[in-house]
Amino acid sequence: MDSPTVKARKEANFTRYVSGQNKGHYESYFMRANDPTRPLAFWIRYTIFSPANNPEKALGELWAVYFDGESNQHVVSKTEVPISQCIFARDKLNIRIDESILLPGHLKGYANGYNKIEWDLHWENGQEPLFIMPLSYYEKGFPKAKALVGVPLAKYSGTMIVSGKTIEINNWTGSQNHNWGSKHTDHYAWGQVAGFSNSPDTFLELATARLKAGPFWIPAITLIVLRHKGREYCLNTLLKSFRRASFGYFYWNFQASSGHIQVEGRIQAKSDDFVCLRYYNPPGGIKYCLNTKIAACQLRLRLKGSEEPELLETPHRTAFEILTDKTDHGLVPAV
Repeated sequence: MDSPTVKARKEANFTRYVSGQNKGHYESYFMRANDPTRPLAFWIRYTIFSPANNPEKALGELWAVYFDGESNQHVVSKTEVPISQCIFARDKLNIRIDESILLPGHLKGYANGYNKIEWDLHWENGQEPLFIMPLSYYEKGFPKAKALVGVPLAKYSGTMIVSGKTIEINNWTGSQNHNWGSKHTDHYAWGQVAGFSNSPDTFLELATARLKAGPFWIPAITLIVLRHKGREYCLNTLLKSFRRASFGYFYWNFQASSGHIQVEGRIQAKSDDFVCLRYYNPPGGIKYCLNTKIAACQLRLRLKGSEEPELLETPHRTAFEILTDKTDHGLVPAV
């Protein structure tokens, strides 16, 4: 019999959605990567959205964003189709939304909203799946939103066509990710670095979540997992995760420690590095996702037994998202 870790790795990309379920559900598989040297990035998302008590209105969604930090002209597109035109396998990574596919190591398709973005990409290499929460929490009711990284440090190559312009993707580093839940987190910051400028094999995944219990806000929970120099440091025990971070619309400060490591960092970006996206929430209503894949990150590490801290940084290879109900951030929703 497989151990819990081996089983979780095997099932990391299995779809949790059950066709026709009444309980509201969202589920996304997204791929993202950065140009090795320039502030350019892509984000492509294959999504199920099923509103609570209305399974007949379930949708498949295709999202795509091409971030250009040199021109600050980011291109966004989204397509929606009925769930009847989709396949989401529950025993392997096999997804089809209309004519767009996602298979192990390969994604091909298009989003044809106001802008058209096409892609034909392959990924290789990468690490074992990374779980930002302790494994037991993936089967529990709390928290309602789950997330993992199916393939950290994936290397993408292929082509994208963005508003008619062909872009060659050659060894861009990023990840393949999977998240799901019965509702979106009330308020969160999510971040990821797939390789720092001075430590290209280091992978950082973190999230700060603010949750409501009825009308009351629970203190923010911050989970951090770091893979560095062949070791994984899990700073994600929920009982020790409170009051580790503060964030605003375009910045995030965080810190955590264990008996093996101390971590302190900052993620930041300019407002024009972001796009604003509307997410449907399964219980009803809209959430706003402020999304960039070209943020900066500075990270200070002190390992047990070391005399000096390590300073890791990247000027534009950080994924950074804020989910909020509010509209006072000044960004106009692109879709």
